[in-house]
Amino acid sequence: MIGRLRGILELKKPPFLLIDVGGVGYEVQAPMSTIYQLPEIGSPVTLLTHFQVREDAQILFGFFEERERSLFKALIKISGVGPKMALTILSGMEVSHFIQCVDRREITSLVRLPGVGKKTAERLIIEMAGKLDLSITSEDNFSRKLFEQIQGSPSPKAMEEEAVSALIALGYKPQEATRAISKVIWEGASSEELIRMALRASI
Repeated sequence: MIGRLRGILELKKPPFLLIDVGGVGYEVQAPMSTIYQLPEIGSPVTLLTHFQVREDAQILFGFFEERERSLFKALIKISGVGPKMALTILSGMEVSHFIQCVDRREITSLVRLPGVGKKTAERLIIEMAGKLDLSITSEDNFSRKLFEQIQGSPSPKAMEEEAVSALIALGYKPQEATRAISKVIWEGASSEELIRMALRASI
């Protein structure tokens, strides 16, 4: 079991990361809540991980905070909620917001997340209400540090395309992803900022 990675951040293409650990490159999938907090490419980084072994693949998921990993593990235990949907939920909502939605039975907020239908939202509420460890959300005002790339900044068009690709990977249909990004484009925005605004706009 791989529970943590500490190495150099070599690549960031949401939701995928590449971390060099002693010369070995580990491909990691991470929610946007984690990606927002990453340092610059080439910087040291430490991520908590969840290692999933399937018949056709071995996949690492990375998280900046323990409460993200704890919620991810709880989500993938729910019938009909796989890792991809769990990453989408974490990308679209803060942990504390998600737990509030579950405890208050706010189905409307949950179904606005891409890929989460009414039946899935109802299942999340029924199976998770009162069962989540609220200690993982005790810091409601936790800080989120957006990634700021100082050197070699990509063109605005490239960042828009990267943002669209990330939304597709998180469950949006191509046309929906393009439309979502087109509504939040502003001069100087990084791809992470565009993704974040698009996800928030859908909630």
